[in-house]
Amino acid sequence: MAEYKGTHGTKIQNYTSDPANPLTGQVWYNATTNNLKYEYQSTTSAWATGNNLNTAKGSLAGAGTQTAALAFGGNPGSLNETELYNGTSWTEVNNLNLGRGNLAGCGTSTAALGFGGYNPPGSQNETETWNGTNWTEVNNLGTARYQLGGAGTNTAALAFGGLAPGVSALTETWNGTNWTEVGDLNTARSYMGGAGTNTAALAFGGGVPPYAQTELWNGTNWTEVADLNIGRRGLAGDGISTAALGFGGSSPNPPIGITGATETWNGSSWAETADLNQGVRSLGGAGNTTASLAFGGRLPSYVASTEEFNTGVVGGAWSTGGSLNTAKEESAGAGTKTSALSFGGNPPRLALTEQYNGTSWTEVNDLNTARSLLAGAGASNTAALAFGGNTPSTTVDTELWNGTNWTEVNNLPVAKERLAGCGTSTAALSFGGESAPGRSAKTEKWNGTNWTEVNDLNTARDFLAGAGTNTAALAFGGETPPRSALTELWNGTNWTEVNDMGTARSALAGAGTNTAALAFGGDSTNEGVTESWNGTNWTEVNDLSTGRNLLSGAGTNTAALAFGGKSPVTTATEEWTDGPQVKTIDTD
Repeated sequence: MAEYKGTHGTKIQNYTSDPANPLTGQVWYNATTNNLKYEYQSTTSAWATGNNLNTAKGSLAGAGTQTAALAFGGNPGSLNETELYNGTSWTEVNNLNLGRGNLAGCGTSTAALGFGGYNPPGSQNETETWNGTNWTEVNNLGTARYQLGGAGTNTAALAFGGLAPGVSALTETWNGTNWTEVGDLNTARSYMGGAGTNTAALAFGGGVPPYAQTELWNGTNWTEVADLNIGRRGLAGDGISTAALGFGGSSPNPPIGITGATETWNGSSWAETADLNQGVRSLGGAGNTTASLAFGGRLPSYVASTEEFNTGVVGGAWSTGGSLNTAKEESAGAGTKTSALSFGGNPPRLALTEQYNGTSWTEVNDLNTARSLLAGAGASNTAALAFGGNTPSTTVDTELWNGTNWTEVNNLPVAKERLAGCGTSTAALSFGGESAPGRSAKTEKWNGTNWTEVNDLNTARDFLAGAGTNTAALAFGGETPPRSALTELWNGTNWTEVNDMGTARSALAGAGTNTAALAFGGDSTNEGVTESWNGTNWTEVNDLSTGRNLLSGAGTNTAALAFGGKSPVTTATEEWTDGPQVKTIDTD
């Protein structure tokens, strides 16, 4: 960006306020705030859902690119199935000669190599080449093994590690005709990811705790380099030795478990990027760091799901808004990005209410009953509903906000705290939470006068979030325990389980509708994580600037507000905009 002093001679328009619809790249001067600003388009990396494999399977191998991939072998039952992806859908093609799971693969969709694996009663050394139509058996690996790593092409490949049946550090190189033993890995391991060529490869994950070891192959020797940020086994990888992608897997180290974590390798270190929408282990992969494909795997049940990773995806971003007057957590929120209400909270238990006008918060009249861990609903900062919470006992109290005062109205049927709500002040939904004797699945519908008990959530939980109306809602996350990624859809009568969030978490916030929602923050491995719901799947988007849990939210999936929370306890407010963003240029 050019310095301000270098813009002389360039026509920059003066405005008393920011233009309503600036063009991407437009620069202007705001005379009221004395700021030079410009419009830009935010981008991110993201996984998006693709069409499923024809057969649910895990422990399979992959080769190719995001738009021309091959998936072969796998479990259950030592499969010989091969499927071809054209960028849109999978087609079954000719099978492997030997069915097996936990094999390795490399190459392209028209020229691939499959080697090793497990077919009862034991490890296999079988090697097969794919010519775009058929598999042909060629010379075997020197040592039979499974859960090994692979890299390269069908004429120049590398096989490393695995179980043979003991954990192995063995490395073999393929010249198109034969396998030859070369220098061993520094750490014997199995169930790892691999990327690169037979002369420049990367082996990562697997092995022994902390399952984060990464080694670089230079054609002669392996060298230990920087570890993964999240150690795991059963992950997939693709790319080259200087630009690789590692994704999915599992770790016995809590709280990770099965994960959708994705990391990029730049030749010297790993950096975390957007998670898979569905955490999975024993999956297959193909592609590179900018355009990758993840398919199959276990949850622990076998899945047929496919996800596509892309960088430079146009998306939203969080920016700093006006701070609350009082730092708080465990409060509730209602309204929109430009007309929001914050009420209740901790510490200590608060009756405090604040009103947001799109720029700043103003203290207004308090709740009648001070409380924390409550829920709220409402369409603006002039009409809201507050219900449930802790006073310090669990309460049924419900209050109605008319833009000036809170009025006590008819109570919830059952006292609850740590619950979720959505809807308006005259048509709201209350669900989940904690009530004696424990976590609750109860759902109640508000008609403007009374609460009515309706059908329960499928899974009892507290510290969850919600979005939508009292006839069409979404419930997501929470504590079951453990922290949950569960998502349920309400159709006005019943809750139905739908696709999970990518990141399990509790004490999060939400905004939007049942078909277009935003989930942000929460108690997780990344307390700034934000996900967008499109009515079918969750996609990770840009994180909150201030990671936190026990926060509140308001708005939609394209224009949301996040405020308060614990990071520690904060006044921070952030505004989510899905689309072009405005930045201020430093003119000092």
